[in-house]
Amino acid sequence: MNRPTLTSALFITCFALNATAISPPNMKEETDTSGIEQQYTGGWEYFVGGGVASFDCNGDRYPELYFAGGSSSANLFINRSQHSGKLTFEKKQDSILALESVTGAYPIDINSDGVLDLVVLRLGENYLFKGLGNCEFKQANKEWNFDGGSAWSTAFAATWEKDKDHPTLAIGNYVDRSQPGAPFGTCHNTDLYRPTNTDFYLNSEQLTPGYCALSMVFTDWSRNGTADLRIANDRQYYRGGHEQLWDMSQVVPKEYTEEDGWRRLKLWGMGIAATDLTGDGRNEYFVTSMADNKLRTLASRNEPTFEDIAFAKGVTAHRPFIGDSVLPSTAWHAQFDDVNNDSFIDLFVVKGNVEAMTDFALEDPNNLFLGTPGGQFFEAADKANMISFHRGRGGSLVDLNLDGLLDAVIVNREENIQVWRNLGQGNQKPAAMGNWVALQLHQNLINQHAVGSWIEVRIADRTQTREVIVGGGHVSGNATWHHFGIGVAERAIARVQWPDGEWSPWIRLFANQHARITKGKSVADIWLPAASAKQ
Repeated sequence: MNRPTLTSALFITCFALNATAISPPNMKEETDTSGIEQQYTGGWEYFVGGGVASFDCNGDRYPELYFAGGSSSANLFINRSQHSGKLTFEKKQDSILALESVTGAYPIDINSDGVLDLVVLRLGENYLFKGLGNCEFKQANKEWNFDGGSAWSTAFAATWEKDKDHPTLAIGNYVDRSQPGAPFGTCHNTDLYRPTNTDFYLNSEQLTPGYCALSMVFTDWSRNGTADLRIANDRQYYRGGHEQLWDMSQVVPKEYTEEDGWRRLKLWGMGIAATDLTGDGRNEYFVTSMADNKLRTLASRNEPTFEDIAFAKGVTAHRPFIGDSVLPSTAWHAQFDDVNNDSFIDLFVVKGNVEAMTDFALEDPNNLFLGTPGGQFFEAADKANMISFHRGRGGSLVDLNLDGLLDAVIVNREENIQVWRNLGQGNQKPAAMGNWVALQLHQNLINQHAVGSWIEVRIADRTQTREVIVGGGHVSGNATWHHFGIGVAERAIARVQWPDGEWSPWIRLFANQHARITKGKSVADIWLPAASAKQ
């Protein structure tokens, strides 16, 4: 993979950057004043699921939040926060999205009109909602020839395959409750919707066998230009199953096997997070489980052979890090991002007992692992004031008030959601930590949000690499700004490898800016947040 020349990076190398990690941020819980009242409820079908979608649906670039409700109604909350101010939301009344039986949701622009649509996963028929602007939606299953089925859907991912006008959609399904012997050994297959350019999703196929998927992501693990489908499966119910990787370069997708270098791995696979931790331009994958979280790194450049480095990096997260319990933890949503803007990636893990499993910790706090210059992580949820003993499920690290500090949202089972505002180094008022840049990508016509791109942000001699994906986490989709902490650097350069493989030129950025990079342009468009999301 090409790297910047000395000339292209010269203007930032003159800055002496102190490669040291910054202390944990002060995360102030603002649940009670946020205006959000939402629980994920229900019987055993809702022991899994419970996601949140973070996306801008009214064009002001402040993220809205759409919460799954399980047996309760799902709800959309409009962001009314002041720029750099308290987190404030207003429930969208009479929304078509206020559905029951919702397990999770993912934003994506299916018809490439520049307005985000929403894929809603349910216990029962799944829905595609067409975004109309101003946070209004239209149910589009019929218009887009999408058969939402009647399965128990618990995972989603999407990508644009070559020469396609619309994204390929993958929906992972859990237990087939109609089969004798359910729930054990009765996992549904994965539904794959490969579009035609004229009829959208008139035809679909199944990836079989399915092993009770709880998270999935299309990812170009080898950087060969094709995104394969990585699936995390829950071994609680499958028989003879394992984690899966599907080769999507085939006309009929093929499951990678040990002959291809794919080593069989069995987990209570619940969530996936992906980022480049080693600086080689390829992803590492954190897969959550019960007591046995894995951090997988590629051991071969040409084969899907991965080895585990969770212990070496300090992110096994196998038991509660505070309290007296020595019982194993239960981890769900996971997300890599930089919460303290020191330019070293961090890891957020949402935890919670399945229901009342006495062999696992009943009080199981979430994790906030902060990255260090040496590539290790250390636990900082307690120091950041983010301790919670609710039964967490989905979540999101997202800048809700557009101040350059990532806030945190957690969906809880049978308890209200929780929202933390990132105050940086401040106490009652925010104070900056490290510097940052927040990016949006745009290309004309098809796949306007450039899903499948790779973003590189460079400061001095270090490059951060991020793949633009739709999927991962635990039934929680995020289509907001691409956030990069840059530490003490006052400037950075960035470039994009677009989905067709073409590279942008290196583009100069100043610290603490929101910028849009457009394919074919050599200069970013800078955007200044309005004082209020109401505008």
